[in-house]
Amino acid sequence: MKIHQLLDFDAIIPLTNEEHAFVKKHDNNVSLDELHDRETVIAQNLVRKGIYEVSKDSEHLIRKTHDKTK
Repeated sequence: MKIHQLLDFDAIIPLTNEEHAFVKKHDNNVSLDELHDRETVIAQNLVRKGIYEVSKDSEHLIRKTHDKTK
């Protein structure tokens, strides 16, 4: 692949059923205090996959917008 092909490539991130349900259930800003044990594990996986990122204060998850206009 060439560089411009990589930049134009829309990668599909596979999600499990649990991860998909988590994304649908929660808003774009999730408080880590509200999560149960299993939800915390799912949230960690979603951070690793690049769906969410941890806020600077380490108390919230913020859903990333995969916008190509940046």
